[in-house]
Amino acid sequence: MSNPSTTPVPAQAVDGYSDEVDVLVIGFGIAGGSAAVGAAERGARVLVLERAAEAGGTTAMAGGHFYLGGGTAVQKETGHDDSPEEMAKYLMAVSREPDEAKIRAYCDGSVAHFDWIESLGLKFERSYYPEKAVIQPGTQGLMFTGNEKVWPFKDEAVPAPRGHKVPQPGDTGGARMAVDVLLRRAEELGVQIRYETGASALVTDGDRVVGAAWKRFGETGAIKAKSVVIAAGGFVMNKEMVDAHVPQLAKKPFTLGSTYDDGLGIKLGESAGGATEHMDQAFITAPVYPPSGLLTGLIVNAEGRRFVAEDSYHSRTSGYVMDQPGQRAYLIVDEAHMERPEFPLCPFIDGWETVAEMADALGIPADALTSTLDRYNAGAARGEDPDFHKSPEWLAPQDHGPWAAFDMTLGKALYAGFTLGGLRTSVDAQVLRADGTVVDGLYAAGACASNIAQDGKGYASGTQLGEGSFFGRRAGHHAAARP
Repeated sequence: MSNPSTTPVPAQAVDGYSDEVDVLVIGFGIAGGSAAVGAAERGARVLVLERAAEAGGTTAMAGGHFYLGGGTAVQKETGHDDSPEEMAKYLMAVSREPDEAKIRAYCDGSVAHFDWIESLGLKFERSYYPEKAVIQPGTQGLMFTGNEKVWPFKDEAVPAPRGHKVPQPGDTGGARMAVDVLLRRAEELGVQIRYETGASALVTDGDRVVGAAWKRFGETGAIKAKSVVIAAGGFVMNKEMVDAHVPQLAKKPFTLGSTYDDGLGIKLGESAGGATEHMDQAFITAPVYPPSGLLTGLIVNAEGRRFVAEDSYHSRTSGYVMDQPGQRAYLIVDEAHMERPEFPLCPFIDGWETVAEMADALGIPADALTSTLDRYNAGAARGEDPDFHKSPEWLAPQDHGPWAAFDMTLGKALYAGFTLGGLRTSVDAQVLRADGTVVDGLYAAGACASNIAQDGKGYASGTQLGEGSFFGRRAGHHAAARP
């Protein structure tokens, strides 16, 4: 289905409406599904337009983490203390431009939201995975998925694991279960879903959004609605938008997104006067772990200098790689700590008998690399990292040659990513103009909106599913209450 024009249609130009509902939702991923169910639970008549032939969007491709905390049942039953206050302090600390109202709402409502998700039929296993990994290898219900234990954040908020994973093993597709339970609940509540039907434009009456035009193959029409919720995904598949806002994503070989992450939702919101924010931010990553033992090594740039704590969450590390000269970086380990990843996203380059030989092969100044390695090893031998305060459990001298290097350079490592910026919204998911006023009748949630997942270096796995479902449901509640 080609991208339609997003120019608003004046209500006066609409000859008639195919449907009239209380809440119209554009897209059925985690945010749209939560908005539809949230609105229907409040008694609203809800209709969803989904461009694809089935529900799910990018959500159905995700691993299945929900970033939730504050004292959930899984946290309590696995012996992990947490509170909304500590969760909020952490999210405030890792955000580039924190929206305190949204963060407080998210943290204060996190336990209740967790309970709501389980009430749909999605039960999280009461178990904890203690290792450092990208995702649990099994069905464990909880693990650390961010930088909670990484300096300086570990000193600013009490660390707690908040990555709640749906009970399905594997790296991708786990969130499909969340989509399925939302679909079942939506059906029970009488929500209508029109597949292979895309919103082509918003219908406006003056400054107010009163519906949307739609297209299904050769058919067209318009739907009248008291409220419209846009939940149509991000813009990672839109080359022009990526080139303009997040050019680093244009260089990576793998996109985390569906065909419909083409920016349509953002364009629809902008067409009605909505503003955008954090459009330059992206989640981009090529994890060097597992195996976690590789994190005892050191990561250097093309100048032979360290620039990040190696025990950082993988997208934080990758975000700092993007800031380096030529976006070049290498992970260096000695023979005693060398392991081969099962999925080598950062390719193994070679091994060398001396540091000088390694520096020459990598094109790094030998004196700088030697100095960096010596300083790191001296600190690690004392259990200290005065430069980046890496946790002692990941400190080990790399002084038993030969030495090996893995390539973390953009274009060499297999980076993947998605966009984080989107429509500016209120704490109740109302789309906002540049001056902060509300676009009457219009809401946005999920990847087309900018909420707490706005900083690539501060991202934690599960934030998009967590905030997408939370603010999607919140949008549904607020939209349903409109007269």
